[in-house]
Amino acid sequence: MKALEVDGIDVFYRDVQAVWDVSFDVEPGEIVTLVGANGAGKTTALRTIAGLLKPRRGTIRFQGEDVTGMPPFKLVERGLVMVPEARQLWPQMTVRENLELGAYGKEARKQRNETLGVVLQMFPILEKRSHQNAGTLSGGEQQMCAIGRGLMAGPKLLMLDEPSLGLAPMLVRQVFAALKEINARGVTVLLVEQNVNQALALANRGFVLETGHLTLSGQTRALRSDPRVKEKFLGEAAL
Repeated sequence: MKALEVDGIDVFYRDVQAVWDVSFDVEPGEIVTLVGANGAGKTTALRTIAGLLKPRRGTIRFQGEDVTGMPPFKLVERGLVMVPEARQLWPQMTVRENLELGAYGKEARKQRNETLGVVLQMFPILEKRSHQNAGTLSGGEQQMCAIGRGLMAGPKLLMLDEPSLGLAPMLVRQVFAALKEINARGVTVLLVEQNVNQALALANRGFVLETGHLTLSGQTRALRSDPRVKEKFLGEAAL
């Protein structure tokens, strides 16, 4: 049984179509990435899977269950969790409060203390900053807090929207190392990322979106050597 199946979704913002007939799947234990330029439809696809948008056509199945149009809180309870773009923390609340609020689901609350220990072990800086307001953290620390908050929900599939956005190269490497560790702990990962080189280096498979259409897919090793991907996303140095 696949972790996630997206089948022929069309997504609109009112009368403006943003995604056309997009289909892809994620196997349990994989890291899969959606890559593409700004405006390609990557975030729209994630928001639709997370229940924040409803497709006008097509279906979404999570662990074999049709979850198309299901409210986000019900999806989170089932283990489908998204870390949004730009972190979206509660800035006037402490780091620990932000993390604990991630475990609001019934099952997640049962494991809250244990999961918090895992998160603080993965991101030691968050333990040092635990009583500091989240809005005072650096960009990299905020991203770690956002990922930690997602983990507190007990995800079976963790979706991340542009986790490297605005981060210095050293912090990007730290965030991607954390994603690799999260996956090694048994969490399936769906990653939307504009840093195509980093995303393809981390993931098992990739799907390329261009202006709302799926144009390429395959194993990331093959995509990294594809002349079209090199030309459009990896720059002259890759050619």
